[in-house]
Amino acid sequence: MRILVVEDNELNRRVVRQMLGTAGVDVDEADDGAVGLEMVDKHDFDVVLMDLRMPGMDGLTAITELARRGVPARVLVLTTYDTDSYVLPAIEAGATGYMLKDAPRAELLHAVRAAAHGQAVLSPAVTARLMSRVRTPGTGPLSQRELEVLGLVASGATNREAAARLFITEATVKTHLLNIYAKLGVSDRAAAVAEAFNRGLLTPSPTDRP
Repeated sequence: MRILVVEDNELNRRVVRQMLGTAGVDVDEADDGAVGLEMVDKHDFDVVLMDLRMPGMDGLTAITELARRGVPARVLVLTTYDTDSYVLPAIEAGATGYMLKDAPRAELLHAVRAAAHGQAVLSPAVTARLMSRVRTPGTGPLSQRELEVLGLVASGATNREAAARLFITEATVKTHLLNIYAKLGVSDRAAAVAEAFNRGLLTPSPTDRP
């Protein structure tokens, strides 16, 4: 397995290299998002470990660009920030998972391997935050990306088809759907679509009208 660590702090990069290198993982480094994009263009990586706050090109911009390019490498955020203002935009941009830098070596290694197989991976703190949002219906409006996901679901697209259309992972689509359910106070796809039409968030196409 080959991963790329995109992190501006040299010490942090060295720590990650030591943590994963002893497990037989090949680790390359980049000190900002722009350099990371250049390296992804030149080499095949299984996972990109992405910090969010960096000088130059920040992690969120880099994640968005990787998704736009359809890069097959999975992006796993590795940061110190676990607030909604960081977690949700990163997942929305296309990150497969979100881990915190204080994660134990075994937990980080498991997350990297899971991400390489396309599995959604969240640190316990981030999982608790998202679960809290799911248990509190009606919290805030749907984001533009959530509306795009819901629109595709309403048109009959599967999670896989929606992911392909939006250049994000299937795991990210599932996360968006959980957020949509929480905000609309529903528990499944059909109810979410019906509630969205009731609220005027979606409008029937001309062919759907009598």
